[in-house]
Amino acid sequence: FLLSRVKEEYDRTGDNELAVADGLANTARVITAAAAIMVFVFGSFVLEPDRSIKMFGFGLAVAVFLDATIVRMLLVPATMELLGDRNWWLPRWLERLLPKIDVEGSSHAEGKDGADPDFELEVEAVLSDDAGARKR
Repeated sequence: FLLSRVKEEYDRTGDNELAVADGLANTARVITAAAAIMVFVFGSFVLEPDRSIKMFGFGLAVAVFLDATIVRMLLVPATMELLGDRNWWLPRWLERLLPKIDVEGSSHAEGKDGADPDFELEVEAVLSDDAGARKR
């Protein structure tokens, strides 16, 4: 969640420092809230009479707490700041093998990354054909 937001911001601005700061600022509340819910739920396992369930719940609660606070809010942003633009480096051979996935459609909307300039025209043509078919 955090990294996808940082990557979106980096693609939009091209500035790694701004992307990390913005990504962290925009996801911190959601990550903290989700972690708090999970810590509470796993912590409630401590109330069970079975000792193995207590240990399981306590261990998961501590792991989620450490992941949300130390890893996601401290180590990941600090490492990304130190690495700078090297965060986004990918070997050419691997880049060719990986599919280009754009869930949000931002590359089409902004014309980035070799987007098809006729994309919007094709969508409009399909929509207008559907509208004409319904009127008949």
